[in-house]
Amino acid sequence: MREKELRLALVCYGGISLAVYMHGISKEIWHLARASRAFHAGEPPADGSQGVYRRMLETIAAECGIRLRVLVDILAGASAGGINAIFLADAISTGRSLEPLTDLWLEMADVDELVDPDVSAVSRFAKAAAVPFAWALSARRGSTVEKTVESSHREEVRAKLANFVRARWFAPPFGGAGFTRLLLNASDAMAKGPVGPPLLPHYQPLDLFVTVTDFHGHPERLRLHSPPEVTETEHRLTLSFRDRGGVDRRLADAPELVFAARATASFPGAFPPFRVTELDEVLKSRERAWPGRAAFLRHALPRHWAIGDAENAVLLDGSVLANAPFAPAIGALQSRPARREVDRRFVYIDPKPGGRSIRLSATGEAEPPGFFATIFGALSDIPREQPIRDNLDAIESRSARIRRLRHIVEAMRPEVEAAIERTFGMTLLLSRPTPKRLADWRSRAQNVAAREAGYAYAAYGHLKLSSMVEEMAAAIVKLSGGGGRRRNAAVREGLWGEVIAAGLVGEGALSALGARPDVIEFLRNFDLSYRTRRLRLVARRLAALDEGPGAPREAIEAAREAIYDLIGRYRAPVETNGEPDPAFCAVEEDPKAAMATLAALLDLKARDAEADERFAELLAAFPKAERRILILTYLGFPFYDIATLPLLQGEGLDEFDPVKVDRISPNDATAIREGGAAATLKGIQFNSFGAFFSRAYRENDYLWGRLHGADRLIDITVSTLPEGVHLSPGTVAALKHDAFRAILDEERPRLTAIPDLFEALDREIG
Repeated sequence: MREKELRLALVCYGGISLAVYMHGISKEIWHLARASRAFHAGEPPADGSQGVYRRMLETIAAECGIRLRVLVDILAGASAGGINAIFLADAISTGRSLEPLTDLWLEMADVDELVDPDVSAVSRFAKAAAVPFAWALSARRGSTVEKTVESSHREEVRAKLANFVRARWFAPPFGGAGFTRLLLNASDAMAKGPVGPPLLPHYQPLDLFVTVTDFHGHPERLRLHSPPEVTETEHRLTLSFRDRGGVDRRLADAPELVFAARATASFPGAFPPFRVTELDEVLKSRERAWPGRAAFLRHALPRHWAIGDAENAVLLDGSVLANAPFAPAIGALQSRPARREVDRRFVYIDPKPGGRSIRLSATGEAEPPGFFATIFGALSDIPREQPIRDNLDAIESRSARIRRLRHIVEAMRPEVEAAIERTFGMTLLLSRPTPKRLADWRSRAQNVAAREAGYAYAAYGHLKLSSMVEEMAAAIVKLSGGGGRRRNAAVREGLWGEVIAAGLVGEGALSALGARPDVIEFLRNFDLSYRTRRLRLVARRLAALDEGPGAPREAIEAAREAIYDLIGRYRAPVETNGEPDPAFCAVEEDPKAAMATLAALLDLKARDAEADERFAELLAAFPKAERRILILTYLGFPFYDIATLPLLQGEGLDEFDPVKVDRISPNDATAIREGGAAATLKGIQFNSFGAFFSRAYRENDYLWGRLHGADRLIDITVSTLPEGVHLSPGTVAALKHDAFRAILDEERPRLTAIPDLFEALDREIG
């Protein structure tokens, strides 16, 4: 049975009240991930759409011979999409249920709950005069309410519109502290609900990115030729969280996730800007501690923390400047482990494709923009609605480079293996390796690769040395508590000064003859990435062996475990929990001492000895033919690295597969009803605030979110089958039909405000 992983990197757009629709989609993603985990664990099938996804995976295995695993390991979101990405990431990391979150969305995401109760008597009196006007606007013939709301729900919407206009003049109508409490309640409800196993294997990290807008901004110094330095104000801010995997997985504490959710969804004009003091007061009112507060603020707001001003940072909606946060998600691809063949997908959730979140024109887009429309469009709509072409171009460029790399490695393999056999002899390679033999063979293979590379080796060596110094600087900055560009540049310059002073880049240090002994010693002390690249090459060769007939599955699986454990051990010293290590804090004053401390911390020679011992053990478990292949791969790595590092500089050496992009939106999920958002969603009304005004609206959008999510996820999962491999005719349509019916059966008892929609869907689905 061929094993394959479909890895989803989710990018969730903003959408104001369409957050409820996106919750429905994220819930289906959660069900698919749960079905995949249970399938591979051999657990009994579940009910509902999760059971249909399980049957889909079983059918793919039975008909196509592919044992597919679906993982969600990268999530990025802005605004409403940020909230959904945060709670879905928490559920994946901890194994918690998203079910408690559904009830909170349906009950609490309501204008009566969100409106700020702190309204003065004078303000209430002044605004009371506006109530009749709100009633008149909502009751008049042809109004939005009359056109879009079922007759049985119009009174509810009109009443809430009237209440809404009672909010204070010239102040955000929704309360910030109330929103923070709602988010904290949601997190607590998930924590108190049922808990199962995490939805990622222990070796797989989970990355979460949430965009925020820093209202005042922070200064960033840019280097020029003339003048030598200028200062600009940076307003973009990305809050990043990482669950590194392992037995005890941890993404973040609840206050930290609530901080990110509240900050990213501070829609300008609707919610007040967010400050950390707001969260402090809510936690204090609940007598709830936040032990990791200082470490989190240092990580989340490094520039503000450095000047002691983190409490005064003013944070706005993340979609103001970055509504489609592809960039941080793309960056996370740099360090993804790959145990088997990987189909990497970027899946972006756009609840309202082609439509603006805020429309200030009353008669449509064709009307020339007026004074206020021009101003507000420049301030909000235009930045948030920019196309993602640049992001897609970046993904395609990366994929093209990876495809070239794969062709190069495959084309080189015969010559590399022939060179290794000439050096060591075929008989020697078939003997049982010992740790000492492996160390000696590795050194000889490196020398042969350098000699045969000729002049190319010098360029490769300088590139590797430069990359290494950059990685050392990044590691030292991170271990010492972080810092901005200025500090990064200072640390990097200090390290380069020591490297140059030691003569490691001088004449003869790296040449067509290889590297000088002092350069080799430097590489042995600091070149962490070289070791992990070598192990990942072996892991990819294991994946190829696993696809062959009669493969020694047990030995391959044990070898995978050992390889990724060794990668983790190599990288463990440079991981940090955010607390600064005093040994590195004075790196600017004494970079040489910092380098010595880093060398001792990495202890790469001892780790090499451990790796040789474990690699010798795992090789002993393989038959001679497979053992020979793995030894040739291990010893041939210097040849491959010399050829490919200048091409990709390490990019794509983890998952080693091109990336595809898929979208989930009302326009794409047409198995039930065509017409996009206008034909299905209610939350698009009132400038995308519609779902805040009616439970019926929220129920409608949540249900369509689940249905659209099921529609698209089945398509995406089936599309991972190799070219020419198909499920039997009618299978996909049957799976979708069963998933839709399962969702309706599951939600009918809960969604009592939309009986007409259920009747319509019963007819349309059949």
